[in-house]
Amino acid sequence: MSLSKLFSLLENNDPFVYEEQGDFLFAEPPPRRYEQADIDIISGLYSGGFNLCGESARLLFELSEDAFSAFVHAWMSELPIENEILSFGRKVIAASVTGGSKTAKKQAAEKAASDHSGADTLAVMGAAYKVERELHRLIGLLRFTPTDDGVYIARCTPDHLVLPAFGEHFTARFRETAWAIIDEKRNLAISRKPGEQAAMFALTEAFTGGSDEWEDLWRHYHKTINNESRKNPNLQRQLMPKRYWKYLPEM
Repeated sequence: MSLSKLFSLLENNDPFVYEEQGDFLFAEPPPRRYEQADIDIISGLYSGGFNLCGESARLLFELSEDAFSAFVHAWMSELPIENEILSFGRKVIAASVTGGSKTAKKQAAEKAASDHSGADTLAVMGAAYKVERELHRLIGLLRFTPTDDGVYIARCTPDHLVLPAFGEHFTARFRETAWAIIDEKRNLAISRKPGEQAAMFALTEAFTGGSDEWEDLWRHYHKTINNESRKNPNLQRQLMPKRYWKYLPEM
């Protein structure tokens, strides 16, 4: 189910039931589908320019930014916990009803969001943590290689739908240099050209190119600064899990 649809279900007490509907811009094998509104919500979470879909999403954000973030990140995990996400969001909103003033409502909502005694909240927080951890890892582990056209390309196979969260960070990092990040697991990409906004799209053709000379230079740099006496394989695997190694030239 799309993220925007899940937010809309906060307005009632209906349970989550997957329904295939609407015109989707991005798709992978059912049951997960991506709408442009979903991408906008995730991108907005990281850029501060929120494009909230519906009153329920706006209400949750205004009551507790932490709860809103957990709601979105848990959905990005792609784990089958839609009912738990709904229950968590409804609990936060319901808690605010007991408050009087706007400040009291926010305090009650924040308290409900931070109460990890419920199984639903634990599931949401656990899933959100996995997504946030992978985001931080990939920001440091993505390796970009220039094409003949001067576009810097990185490839990855993330466990979760993290691609929309990269736009703001890599736009600031690359400035006016064109770049693209490819999610080979979902056949999606996010890219930015100078003067434009970062945008996500489904891949219809392969991104090719990339100079081996740059990878050779990176391997030489890595070898030069490497200190064998401080080698710690266990820590290395902790910080750079093996599933990412095929995209790391130095490995």
